Amino acid sequence: MTRFLPFLAWLPLLCNRSVLRTDILAGLTGAIVVLPQGVAFATLAGMPPAYGLYSAMVPCVIAALFGSSRVMVTGPANAISLTVLAIMAPLAAPESPRYVELVITLAFMVGCWQLLLALVKAGRLIDYVSHTVIVGFTAGAAVLIVNSQIRNFFGIDIPRGTSVAQTVVEVAAHLSSVQPVAIATGCLTLLAAVLWQPLNRIVPAMLVAVVAGSLVAAFARWVEPNLLLRTVDALPSAIPPLSSPDLNPDTLRLLLVPSIAMTLLALAEAVSIAQALAKRRHEKLDGNQEFLGQGIANIVGSFFSSYPASGSFNRSGVNMAAGAVTPFSAICAAAFLVAILFFVAPLARFLPLAAVAAILFLVAWNLVDRREFRYLLADKFERITLLATFIATLAIPLEWAILLGVAVGHVVGRIRRSRATAGHAE
Repeated sequence: MTRFLPFLAWLPLLCNRSVLRTDILAGLTGAIVVLPQGVAFATLAGMPPAYGLYSAMVPCVIAALFGSSRVMVTGPANAISLTVLAIMAPLAAPESPRYVELVITLAFMVGCWQLLLALVKAGRLIDYVSHTVIVGFTAGAAVLIVNSQIRNFFGIDIPRGTSVAQTVVEVAAHLSSVQPVAIATGCLTLLAAVLWQPLNRIVPAMLVAVVAGSLVAAFARWVEPNLLLRTVDALPSAIPPLSSPDLNPDTLRLLLVPSIAMTLLALAEAVSIAQALAKRRHEKLDGNQEFLGQGIANIVGSFFSSYPASGSFNRSGVNMAAGAVTPFSAICAAAFLVAILFFVAPLARFLPLAAVAAILFLVAWNLVDRREFRYLLADKFERITLLATFIATLAIPLEWAILLGVAVGHVVGRIRRSRATAGHAE
């Protein structure tokens, strides 16, 4: 039965009071961490802020019940959020009702692809997305994350989806419109996060930074009541509202290629995180089971206002550091998040977008594996795949950048093997 209901394998462990207590406390820590992250990632995805928190609820629970990893936490993720915006912005205005509907439909389609791959036992398909492609893509994604938040950090009007080069031009043209208060709020948010980092295990640095940024903005408004500083919209509800994907054939056809690329990215991110955590804990990971869990999570999540979800490296790392033993910690995190939102939701309107931008700058910085990037650059074969993926991520639509990286990596791999074979023959 554990092949179909994997939670039956770890459920008996909760009879141990020590395990139960540890998982509950780890869940509380995870809920506190995802509070600022969820809002930030939703902003990055072009979705209303509440949807980042909704994506950390139902998909998190479903993936915990049906996935293979014991400590990975599923929900909104940085690269996924950025890819959502890049794919969907040309199709509808971000945060508009049509945009939200298309993104929810995308989550449903991604879930269907993931479920299909699990049913045909295509767990090894993920091997085609090489580590080099992931490193190159995430490095490019980090640059794009910074690029997307320049408008909020400086408080100037730059159209969403503007390229890196265009953003530089826009900032130079709007220097006179830069808001000093927005910059000060963002910088002090960054400073608070950096200074609090040694105490991160006690209270998450991101949460402290968000509170600090909000206090700075509140003080500025107290000094100057007429100050115009953009803030996050109020969160409407702590409970995810019901939603439904648009199954119109034209819509499904429109999202076909984006959903395939998003599926590859989501599975590559989830499985790579799950594998890394499983190795650290000396546990066995079932790739197909993880595909299944992620697929069911995205399908069910699409009916509860969730956009595409995947494994979250930050939340999974926090979950493991907090001592989580079973996936029950992720379920507790979702439950605590709902409880916290009942009290925090009305306060969201005091959160300045400049502080959210600063948090995303930190996410972008931590997203780049600088040591691995330098290591791969030193290899003449891996360098080609790395730079091709990195440049493609900045230059072309993200769904094609991923596929291009996979194709280049495959060709380079064949050339490398053929040269190695020729060398042995000589």
